[in-house]
Amino acid sequence: MFTISKANHEDLQEILQLQYLSYQSEAALFGSQDIPPLKQTLNEVIEEFNHGVILKIVNDKNIIIGSVRAKEENGTVYIGKLMVHPDYRCKGYGTKLLKEIEHYFPQKRYELFTSTKSESNIRLYQKMGYKIFNRKVIKDELEFVYLEKV
Repeated sequence: MFTISKANHEDLQEILQLQYLSYQSEAALFGSQDIPPLKQTLNEVIEEFNHGVILKIVNDKNIIIGSVRAKEENGTVYIGKLMVHPDYRCKGYGTKLLKEIEHYFPQKRYELFTSTKSESNIRLYQKMGYKIFNRKVIKDELEFVYLEKV
């Protein structure tokens, strides 16, 4: 049994540890640990918690196996840090988290981004109705693709 709910302040350290684990696959795509999700601090996660919504999905042992964050600004909901523990990937949990975060902000424009190298993420987002509307080169090996759902 897996349950999705809003994270509370006591969950943030566990979510940050999950983030460090979950984003290793992204780091491997670039051959570098120098990516923002692996450098984020607990204080930065607390700041996101205070200004948005962080959801968690827990297993039957009450261990957090996935999470997603979002905040609304000027009618657009910015979704980020959608993550699932590597042992639980490709089982629909990312899709469930994305659907649930959209339910917290009904009838809005949703925006998210990922690396162009993250092809499985892009496929998931497109399957969920997101469309690419922009690309941005960050540095030689790093290009972001921005997707929206209206």
